[in-house]
Amino acid sequence: MSSLIKSKLKRFFIFVFLLYMGLTPTTAASRSPHVINFRSPNLYPEGLVWDPSAQHFVVGSLLHRSLHSVSDAGVAQSLISDPDLPLNATVLGLAVDKTNNRILAVVQSAPPLPTFNALAAYDLRTRQRVFLSLLDGSEGESSAKGTKTTRHAANDVAVDFRGNAYVTNSAANFIWKVDKDGSASVFSRSPAFTAHPLAVERNARLGECGLNGIVYVSKGYLLVVQSNTGKMFKVNTEDGNARLVLLTEELVGADDIAIRKDGVVLVASIHTLWFLKSHDSWGEAVVYDKTALEEEKLATSVVVGDSDRAYVLYGHVIEGIMGNVGREEFSIVEVRSSKDSEDENIWLFVLIGLGLAYFLFWRFQMKQLVKNMDKKIS
Repeated sequence: MSSLIKSKLKRFFIFVFLLYMGLTPTTAASRSPHVINFRSPNLYPEGLVWDPSAQHFVVGSLLHRSLHSVSDAGVAQSLISDPDLPLNATVLGLAVDKTNNRILAVVQSAPPLPTFNALAAYDLRTRQRVFLSLLDGSEGESSAKGTKTTRHAANDVAVDFRGNAYVTNSAANFIWKVDKDGSASVFSRSPAFTAHPLAVERNARLGECGLNGIVYVSKGYLLVVQSNTGKMFKVNTEDGNARLVLLTEELVGADDIAIRKDGVVLVASIHTLWFLKSHDSWGEAVVYDKTALEEEKLATSVVVGDSDRAYVLYGHVIEGIMGNVGREEFSIVEVRSSKDSEDENIWLFVLIGLGLAYFLFWRFQMKQLVKNMDKKIS
């Protein structure tokens, strides 16, 4: 066999091997969703975050002044315990500040406890508290009516690349800002936050819950969802100016929000996980898919974990709120878009088609080569 034929055969077999590796069932559609069941008595976690450096999840607690790590295998361990926080304080939204190697936690005391809203920052290496910033709404307060003042409710947090944190106030519909040194101020009281009618009854479970989930986008703005109107807002991180994102579907009951590396935004409520895309930097957005969640388990958070997988937290927090304590098992469950899986399958068929085309072209060339060699020999 000539060296030319050997060379072509070698190239062909390398191509077949690479094609096989590309078609090996490693896509999300070919495996079962990742389900992480973990145990921790009376934890009732509401907040969830993925720590990429430690490669584990971190959850808060409705009833404990603590943070806990959860491994892929479902091993839950105490990460940070802070007895200096008010008794019966709740740890809600979480964010990892990768720039300063910190974890940020929203701390709140709900009625009938005295009002307490704060952002705590902990060093992920030493696990010591860096600061505890009290949050109030006195700066530019406009929600007072007579002698009655709106009770503030810190809820979720996002962090930018400088280490600035942004915390939503679900009761008064504004956003606080806490810099990397712990200095807190009211950041945005945009009129857009109160310009839209409620999509639920005021006395419903989410009737009083306004601005909720928040995420930072690397282009220099925030995306924040509003539970009781189903609206989403784009907020400039320079001046706090906010404008409504035009959606193809209202996200009523939206609780948390996350963003994938490909720019897809995930919004979770207790009953639905929405998948959204935008082609104009979130002036407008399309809900291109949605997945039903297990409502009785009360999903409260969505995060993007390892390999850009989306996970929701089932923390059963309504049981803890109602005082029906005693639960030990909770779960973090991967959720997928069926439309994403369809797109993966389309590319699979494209690769198969390219492989067949290359094979036929190779056979044609080999046939011509053999004919030419036969002519030379004869």
